[in-house]
Amino acid sequence: MAKVTEASPAPGAEQARPRWGIADFCSALRIPLAVAFVLFPSLRARLAILLMATITDALDGVLARRLGPSRLGAFVDPVADRLFMACAFAVVGFSGMLQWWEVAGVLLRDIAASVAFFITAGLGRASSIPARLGGKAVTLGQLLTLAAFLLAPAYLRPMAWATSAVGLYAIWDYYNARRLQRRLG
Repeated sequence: MAKVTEASPAPGAEQARPRWGIADFCSALRIPLAVAFVLFPSLRARLAILLMATITDALDGVLARRLGPSRLGAFVDPVADRLFMACAFAVVGFSGMLQWWEVAGVLLRDIAASVAFFITAGLGRASSIPARLGGKAVTLGQLLTLAAFLLAPAYLRPMAWATSAVGLYAIWDYYNARRLQRRLG
């Protein structure tokens, strides 16, 4: 017999998802962190901000899986992720340590995902594809590229190029996953 708790839905009923949850709060924290990364030029501040952004990104997923997703989580998390990366890599770009097209390469997966979302939403066919290993690898590469920018500039360009290559793979992987999802219904 299944264990019944206060949070369990009634037999035969679907449990309503909350509008906002603690995981969403963790995701939303990355929005002011994005602004802070731009506004605070000190190395220590940016390292602390990057660490907090990394922790909140890892924590929001764990909390959403453990406590259950909210209705806003599928929107808040990717927006916060992309906003943080866009702001942080704007700082990298304006530093002159990478060319604009190298920064765009690091953000290629995010750019492609955003464009795909807006196109499919405009066509009335917006859907989400669950997180995939390639996407997680891109996020890790982006975080390591930012760490290289802050701590080891000699590794910045190689990390940016490696992250761009993983981004190309992730786009290909998401495309194939979406095609398979459509075929299966």
